[in-house]
Amino acid sequence: MITVIPVILCGGSGTRLWPLSRAGFPKQFLVLSGTTSLFQQAVERINTLHRDSQNGQDKAIHLGSTLVVTNEEHRFLALDQLRELSSITASLLLEPVGRNTAPALTLAALYAQDALSSDATSSKTVDADPILVITPADQTIQNAPAFTSALQQAIAVASTGAIAILGITPSSPETGYGYIKRSGVPGSQGEYRVEKFVEKPDAKTAQAYLEDGNYLWNSGMFVLKASVWLAALTEFRSDIATATQAAWDAKTTDTSGSTSFVRPDKALFESIPSESIDYAVIEKCPGSKFPIQMIELDAGWNDLGAWDAVWQVGQRDGQGNVTSGDTLLTNTNNSLVHASTRLVTAVGVDNLVIIETADAVLVANRATSQDVKHIVNQLEAQQREEKNLHRKVARPWGWYDSVDEGERFKVKRIQVKPGASLSLQMHHHRAEHWIVVRGTAQITNGDQVLILTENQSTYIPQGQTHRLANPGVVPLEIIEVQSGSYLGEDDIVRFEDTYGRS
Repeated sequence: MITVIPVILCGGSGTRLWPLSRAGFPKQFLVLSGTTSLFQQAVERINTLHRDSQNGQDKAIHLGSTLVVTNEEHRFLALDQLRELSSITASLLLEPVGRNTAPALTLAALYAQDALSSDATSSKTVDADPILVITPADQTIQNAPAFTSALQQAIAVASTGAIAILGITPSSPETGYGYIKRSGVPGSQGEYRVEKFVEKPDAKTAQAYLEDGNYLWNSGMFVLKASVWLAALTEFRSDIATATQAAWDAKTTDTSGSTSFVRPDKALFESIPSESIDYAVIEKCPGSKFPIQMIELDAGWNDLGAWDAVWQVGQRDGQGNVTSGDTLLTNTNNSLVHASTRLVTAVGVDNLVIIETADAVLVANRATSQDVKHIVNQLEAQQREEKNLHRKVARPWGWYDSVDEGERFKVKRIQVKPGASLSLQMHHHRAEHWIVVRGTAQITNGDQVLILTENQSTYIPQGQTHRLANPGVVPLEIIEVQSGSYLGEDDIVRFEDTYGRS
C-alpha cells in the first residue's frame, strides 16, 4: 500500500491582496469565494484522495494525517480553520522565521519519515518512505475531480522514485509565471519528461511558448517520496539539508486538542539559508540522476497573484462585475467591488478594483492591480500598522476591534471564545474600564475574582494585575475603554498565558 502524506505550505507575508490580506492575516486565510478560506480549500482538495480511495477508485492509497508548514505567528489562525474541518487531522510544523519553501518541505519530509518509521515496524501495510503531495495554501482549483485525477497519476509516477510536478495548461501568454518545457510522448500515467524550466518570460516569449504547445505554467505543486527529496536536497544543497536536520533534531512538540505543534530549534532554524524548492532542487533535476516528470493539469487553476486574478475566478454578473458584501453599482462594468464593513457604491466606472476594509480602501485599475505592492512598500517605509494588521485583530482567545481612538483614550470591542482566557497581565501606562455586553465574564482584578454579566462593569487601575476569561458556553463580548499616557499594544507584561506568550 502506498502511504501518501498531504503537505500544505502555508507561509507568505500577505502583500499581494492588500488591504484584505495583511502580514498578520495573509491571503491563504481569506474567504474569497464560497464559505471556506483558500487554506481550507487546499486541505480539503488533497484529502479527497481519501474519499476516492474509500469509494474504490484507488484502493492502493493510504492517506496519512495532513502536515501544515506555517509561521509561528499564524499558528492559531491555521488551528482555528483546521478545527472547522472536523473530519481532517493535522500537525502544524511551525517556522520561527521565514526561510522560503525548501526548508519548509524538508521539515515535512523529516516529520513524515520519523512519524511513519515507527508505524511501519508495527504494521505491514504502512510504508516507512511516504509519498508527499505538496501544494501551496493560496491557490484555487475550479475542477476538483480533474485535480484529484491528476494527483492520482502523479502519485503513481512518484511511487517509482521519480519526482512528479503538476504543469498547468496555459490559457494565455502569461508573463507572471515560470514555465516547464516538456518533451517526448506521454507515459502510462500521462507523464511527460521535463526538459527544462524557464523563468518568467516577456510578452513576446510568452506568446511563443503558448503557440509552441510544449510549455506549461509551473504550479508549484509536487509529488515525490520523502527520501527522494532529502537525497536530492543533499545532492544539490547540502548546506540547507544539514542545517535543517540540525534544527529538526532539536525540535520541541506540544499539542492543542488533537493537533500537534512541532517547533524546530529557533536559533538553528535562523541559520538555514533561505531558498525555494524550485531553485534548491527542482530546476536542477532535468538531466540529473533524479528523474522528473510532469503531469498536465487542466482544472481551472489560479494562484491569485493579484486582484485581477480574483476577478477572473469570481462569479460575474451580466455586466462582468464581481461583488462581495454590501454593494450597489450603476453603469459599472468588468469591476471587482468588495465591501467589508459598509455600503460601497460605484457609478459609471469600468475595469476597476475597489476593496473596502474598516481602516483602508484600495481603488486600482484592474489591469495594473499587481502594483498594489508599491503601496505596501510605502506603508512599510512609513511603519504604518495597516501593512500588518486589520482594525479587527484575531487572537488565539478570540478577537479585538479598535473602534475609536483619540488623545489619551482608545475604545475596543473584545470577543472571547467559550472556555478561553486572556493572559494574566498588567500595563504600566494605562487603566481600563470593562463593560460586559454579552455572555459571562470571569475577571481577575488584583486579589479579587469577579463574575460579571450583561450590563455590569469593572475598572482596572494602572499597574493592576488582571485577567479576562469566558467560563460560559456562548461568546463573551465586552467594551474596553483604555485611558492613559501610552496606549500601544506593547505596553503589556504577561505573567501567565495559555498560549505560550508569557
